[in-house]
Amino acid sequence: MGKNIGYARVSTDDQELGLQVDALLKSGCSKELIYTDKISGVNSSRPGLDACLDSLTPGDTLIVWRLDRLGRSMSHLVNLIESLLEKSIGFKSIQDGAIDTTTASGELMFNIFSALAQFERRLIQERTNAGLSAARARGRFGGRPKKSTNDPKVKMAQEMNKNKSLSIGEICSSLEISRATFYRYIAIHKN
Repeated sequence: MGKNIGYARVSTDDQELGLQVDALLKSGCSKELIYTDKISGVNSSRPGLDACLDSLTPGDTLIVWRLDRLGRSMSHLVNLIESLLEKSIGFKSIQDGAIDTTTASGELMFNIFSALAQFERRLIQERTNAGLSAARARGRFGGRPKKSTNDPKVKMAQEMNKNKSLSIGEICSSLEISRATFYRYIAIHKN
């Protein structure tokens, strides 16, 4: 029989994990199988989650206090849970009681969430394409405006580059531009 493995996350060091950890313990996770992070969910690097996911094996069940503790967005959450299901790993959310992929009704609920996430992605894609088409019909095309050799920042970047007394980093810092922008400005000079 598989193990119950828990994951808890809070967004800042000021917040406490106690409520989530207590709920995970009550749900059958042993203390040594509860992984934690004190980091924003937006952050793609979450060491506790990475260790948690690495520890899961087929037959195990990942348990979280709430869905928002696990995923950065609906699509991220759906992809993560789908990858667990492909590996024969169950998933339960304590506060979102209907989501328990170890039961038939819980798996149905997850599939509904999955379909809604796909629907959301498609709506965003359709709106973006419609907006781009409308802009093109009005003669507008995306991208940043073209810079000319007469632009003051372009001239300054080119002069500073010719001088060779400053490093590229120093030039970028003084002009408050990125390295990519610096190289783009220099390329304008060559054309």
